[in-house]
Amino acid sequence: MKMLKEKIQKEGIVLSDTVLKVDTFLNHQIDPQLMQEIGKEFAARFKDAGITKIVTIESSGIAPALMTGLILDVPVIFARKRKSLTLSDNLLTATVYSFTKQESNDISVSKDMLHEEDVVLLIDDFLANGQALKGLNDLVKQSGAQVAGAGIVIEKGFQTGGKEIRANGLRVESLAIVESLVNGGVVFAEESVNK
Repeated sequence: MKMLKEKIQKEGIVLSDTVLKVDTFLNHQIDPQLMQEIGKEFAARFKDAGITKIVTIESSGIAPALMTGLILDVPVIFARKRKSLTLSDNLLTATVYSFTKQESNDISVSKDMLHEEDVVLLIDDFLANGQALKGLNDLVKQSGAQVAGAGIVIEKGFQTGGKEIRANGLRVESLAIVESLVNGGVVFAEESVNK
């Protein structure tokens, strides 16, 4: 996705050979026009999949998931990382390790939100080692619903998550695949559409 790649090149900050900071437009401050275009792109890629719900993880996945849900006209559910007084019983749960934060979190969704007849699209901001996506996939499978695939805003193609998840049969659509982070710059894979 050209607009996204240009934004990454212009505003992304390479902190190391594994960390790309995109907090000016994706995961701290949000660029609404970019999110709208991301939503349109995910909706176009999954328009024939019969999506009935979108599931993401708080908090950085919410903006692209919400825009996609708006265009597909389906509800968006976000898995919570923190316990809540209103979300304490009847939960689907999974444990997710965060590479960026170097910690594990239990994520949860109410069993009332997902049903066997649902066809779910998973959406997240980054795919690196794949832990968040594996956790979301696990939550949805616990409900008996079908996972149609995953939409990823930025995939770190040099890490193993995308390859492992695709090898397990999950359709992953990444809008920008970063091949490497070197000398303060971002190198994209030639092809950022993986079906």
